[in-house]
Amino acid sequence: MTTTTTTATTGTLYLALELGQDKWLIACATQAAQKPRFRTLPARDLTRLHEEIAKAKQRFGLPAGAPVCTCYEAGRDGFWLHRALTAQGINNVVVDSGAIEVNRRRKHVKSDPVDAAKLLNLLCRYHGGERKVWGVVNVPAVADEDRRQLHRGLKDLQRQQTECSNRIKGLLASQGLDAPVDANFRATLAALRDWAGQAVPAGLQRRILQEFAVWEALHRQVRDAANEQERQLREGKEPFLDLVRRLMGLKAVGVRGAWVLVAELFAWRDIKGGKELGALVGLTPTPYDSGKSAREQGISKAGNKHVRGLIVELAWLWLRWQPGSALSQWYERRFGCGNKRARKVGIVALARKLLIALWRYLGRGEWPEGAEGKDWRLRVDSTARRHAKAAAALA
Repeated sequence: MTTTTTTATTGTLYLALELGQDKWLIACATQAAQKPRFRTLPARDLTRLHEEIAKAKQRFGLPAGAPVCTCYEAGRDGFWLHRALTAQGINNVVVDSGAIEVNRRRKHVKSDPVDAAKLLNLLCRYHGGERKVWGVVNVPAVADEDRRQLHRGLKDLQRQQTECSNRIKGLLASQGLDAPVDANFRATLAALRDWAGQAVPAGLQRRILQEFAVWEALHRQVRDAANEQERQLREGKEPFLDLVRRLMGLKAVGVRGAWVLVAELFAWRDIKGGKELGALVGLTPTPYDSGKSAREQGISKAGNKHVRGLIVELAWLWLRWQPGSALSQWYERRFGCGNKRARKVGIVALARKLLIALWRYLGRGEWPEGAEGKDWRLRVDSTARRHAKAAAALA
């Protein structure tokens, strides 16, 4: 986000917000060296916030039309406050809480006033021209943010379904039994016998069937969300969906992988280069080189976790389905003869290269060297048939 540089001489009010569930704490000043003015207000009360801004201008002798610069840390409250502030002409920045400058010499005091004062000081320095005091979050548009809900909700449902399945298997294991949790589980449970030839006790059966009812409800929701993705791919006209279809035209890239990559990165982020892309996902190296000590500390992991896990899985699939591509051949030359650990390290390097190759393919039209294509419609149709078969089994 582009931010105009301002200084205390222009009569600017700087304001940092510490957001809580029940109350907000604001700290305001006109320059970094000034003692902050603290005020508390009810959470999400924008009317009260604007009143406090007006009072702060009077307190510091600023005109009513003086510019206001604000900031808050990205978190549970999301980006609605940023949009509300900018709509009122306030210059706001959303700060990445993991990329704030800290003092490493001692333990940190943690309290809302301390945090708000720190943010205020950094805000003044940021608008004074120091751009490296923190990391600013790139705020998506409302439509881009809303588009991410489908695949993130699907991922949460799948996680809950797996947890439910694991609880059922744990209850069965307490009786020395094991069975797959699927559409036929009710019949399977009734036929199970323990070491003494006895059926599962009635109380335990009731508890297991309660868990299985939850599993069935989650399974239906997972299927509905997956069907909605496929319906949009078949019928949708949005430019976002065209990017998903183009990615699915590459062998090894499926519906879920293409959807997440486009919704999280390629549809709305203005990515300027491969280094920036790697940093967004947390796949950049973190070397430690000081004096005679030099070692690699691994990847930073300070990025989008949804994409980072996905692209590593996609790298393994790329090796399987695109063995003739230049990326797969590079991996085999570099890590193919190594041990298990070397191959795991190598797959992260391949994931970063693959992510950059996919970005260049969508943004510049550069087909990944040696890669094979496919018809995306065949993948969507085959997935739809599989889901229909699963739904019939549960009916």
